[in-house]
Formats: sequence, C-alpha cells, structure tokens
Amino acid sequence: MAYQAEEKEFDERVVDIARVAKVVKGGRKFHFRVTIVAGDNNGNIGLGVGKAGAVPEAMAKATLQAHKNMRKIALSGTTIPHEVIAKVGGAEVLLKPASLGTGVIAGGGVRAVVEAAGVRDILTKSLGSSNMLNVVKATFKALEQLQSAQNIAEMRGKPAKDLAPFWERRKDG
Repeated sequence: MAYQAEEKEFDERVVDIARVAKVVKGGRKFHFRVTIVAGDNNGNIGLGVGKAGAVPEAMAKATLQAHKNMRKIALSGTTIPHEVIAKVGGAEVLLKPASLGTGVIAGGGVRAVVEAAGVRDILTKSLGSSNMLNVVKATFKALEQLQSAQNIAEMRGKPAKDLAPFWERRKDG
C-alpha cells in the first residue's frame, strides 16, 4: 500500500522500449529493454533501465531502479542556472537556459528528462548519435553538472545577483 502512494508522487515517463537479442546455440533469444525517467517536477530525477522477457516486467524493474537512483539537480526558477554540454558514447546534448515563457524546446528523450525534473523553460539540442538510451544518459550527465548561482558566487567571492541571467539583470535596472 505504501509503495502505491510513493508511485503517485513521481512523474514517470517511458522513454524507450527496445527489443534486444542474445544469440545462443539454438538461435536468437529476445528480451525487452525499457528506459523510464521518474521525477518529482521539483528538481529530483532518476533514471531506470529494466530488461525482461515481457514489457510489463521490464517496466516494473525500470521503475524500481528509477526510484532508487533519484538525484537532486540545481534549478534557477523555471530554467537551469547556466549552459552545459555533456557527452555519453556518441550522443552529445546541449542545454541552455531560457527566459520565462519560452517553454521546453526539446525532442524525445531530452524533453522527457527535463520535464520530469521540473524545468519549464529551456533550449536544447541533441548532437551526434540518436541512440535514445545514450541521449537520456547524456541529459542526466548534463543536469548533474549544473551548479546553483549561489555556489558559483561563493567560489568567486561575488554577490549572486551579478551571476543572474541577462533577462533577470535587465529587470533590476
């Protein structure tokens, strides 16, 4: 019963369902690989990959793994604090902060990850490979590299308002 309540508080998205084959003596043995992203729309996000002979079993495994692998990412209001690029395998992902009202400009796996994380305004570009699993992993890697403006300001010895995006500095005068 407690597991069901926990399940409802996360935004879970099935990113990819792939049929994978293992070649054995008698021929090919097929299984399914399911990639799921779970987030609380408030900066916590997890990735789960599950393999099984049937899709529902693989989804259950992936969901459990996504809940275990939850991580906190730095957000700046409805967007990300700064631009970041990450590469996993042949997939490369570019994430850029966007002003309020821009929306999520992203495709496929990147969109699922950033929306589950709670990002509402962002510009993205997927470069290189279109392998969905690697694109999602690259997006996670990029989001983990983010640091809040307060942390960067402390390291540089500056006030945090000096590191705000240009559209926020413009409002202050």
